[in-house]
Amino acid sequence: INYVQNPEKTTRPEEIPVPEGTSRDTLTDLIAYTERDNATNQRQLITGIHLDPENARSNIMTVKNKFRKTSGTMLYHGYQSFAEGEVTPDQAHKIGTDLAKELWGDRFQVLVCTHLDKQSHIHNHFVINTVSYIDGIKYHRTKQDYARMQEVSDRLCREHGLSVIKHPEGKGKNYA
Repeated sequence: INYVQNPEKTTRPEEIPVPEGTSRDTLTDLIAYTERDNATNQRQLITGIHLDPENARSNIMTVKNKFRKTSGTMLYHGYQSFAEGEVTPDQAHKIGTDLAKELWGDRFQVLVCTHLDKQSHIHNHFVINTVSYIDGIKYHRTKQDYARMQEVSDRLCREHGLSVIKHPEGKGKNYA
């Protein structure tokens, strides 16, 4: 984000339209958090699906502006965790990228960032544009989508010889 906000490298951030009802930092903060150098092995574990990770905010806003969908839920933020000591960073990133492509990659922009910032707690973050780059239809996450995410994640983990939670408990957080 610092790179793309550098006036010598790109358009000045203040020239990029901000969606109605959103502060300038809402999108930028989430992207900056997920792309942190110290969490992503100096940005080696970041993949953009239908977007350039170096220009994620701008790419997302281009789609939103094209379809005039600049209000309401802007992004979804999800994550995927792995058992401690069971997965390598590269393996986790591949699983996360495969998951994102399968669930959202046919219609939505997704930023996949694998974090190593907590000792032995490798996990993926997904930042999903709610507006389809294909037709502008907004994605509204449902309980069925959450179940599908768990199902695909479990299948990919099993394919890689990793464990899965047998009977998940508790409620997930709303990351709209």
